[in-house]
Amino acid sequence: MRGCTRARSATVAPVSATAAKRALITGVTGQDGSYLAELLLGHGYTVIGVVRRSSTLNFERIAHIQDRITLVPADLLDEVSLIEVLRDHQPTEVYNLAAQSFVQTSWSQPVLTGETTALGVTRILDAIRIVDPEIRFYQASSSEMFGKVHEVPQKETTPFYPRSPYGVAKVYGHWITVNYRESYDLHATSGMLFNHESPRRGLEFVTRKVSHGVARIACGLDDKLALGNLDSQRDWGYAADYVRAMWLMLQQDEPADYVVATGETHSVRELCELAFAAAGLDWEQHVVVDERFLRPAEVDLLVGDATKAHETLGWRREVDFPHLVETMVEADLDLVRAQLG
Repeated sequence: MRGCTRARSATVAPVSATAAKRALITGVTGQDGSYLAELLLGHGYTVIGVVRRSSTLNFERIAHIQDRITLVPADLLDEVSLIEVLRDHQPTEVYNLAAQSFVQTSWSQPVLTGETTALGVTRILDAIRIVDPEIRFYQASSSEMFGKVHEVPQKETTPFYPRSPYGVAKVYGHWITVNYRESYDLHATSGMLFNHESPRRGLEFVTRKVSHGVARIACGLDDKLALGNLDSQRDWGYAADYVRAMWLMLQQDEPADYVVATGETHSVRELCELAFAAAGLDWEQHVVVDERFLRPAEVDLLVGDATKAHETLGWRREVDFPHLVETMVEADLDLVRAQLG
């Protein structure tokens, strides 16, 4: 695939059906929420998606399945609204994917990040405790909790050392999930997911910023792409693979916490090399480092050990990093071409 030419379309394999269940997803309009909703629908679930009342709602990621999902208003800042949704729709599983999820924004909005990403978890856990303690709960924890890492690779027992307000909030959400599990005997599980990307990733995240920037440069709309630390390394996987791990966690007899990762590290520089090469471009001719995109406290190396998920859940990733990057560039080339008409 080269330049701004038409790319092949991707296909998604169907998922086998199981006994019907009811799942409630917070953050259903986000990257993970949309892929999880697809997966659960494929398994025969009734899917209820929580959306916040807002003057600007974006259903782009779930537009293709929106008529198969029940969308209900509620907010992680309002426990009463969560109680009402649980009582009205009686889910058997709850997946908490909603959060202020952008690390860079957490520096400028630390209190809001704490209210949603940390205390929001307490509110939904408490709503479950009040309404139906038999509900199985999934909390979206994050590799950002490890931050200034104490060991490489990171696993379930690695100490946390978060390096951003977002990471700190995620640590709270993780430990309050453990606390409610142990205090109230809830089937409450945390997935410590390392970075996972897709064409549905927000433009503020570096992988999507790169793939979209490549597409704009390939189509002649831009010439330069400004980035921060090119040496920063991450363990990047494919979001659709990772939501499968979420579902598998809640199918276990006993709740537990799991690292979900590829076990491989790739730098932002390598991401740029692959992405620009997918469009027949030389990244060094277009990428510039801009200090505005450097974090006050950087996380330099995150790589996960998913042995527990492999052995207990039977989970394996299906999409490798080069294929993921190529898929994202192809999707953004299609998007930019469509915008150009």
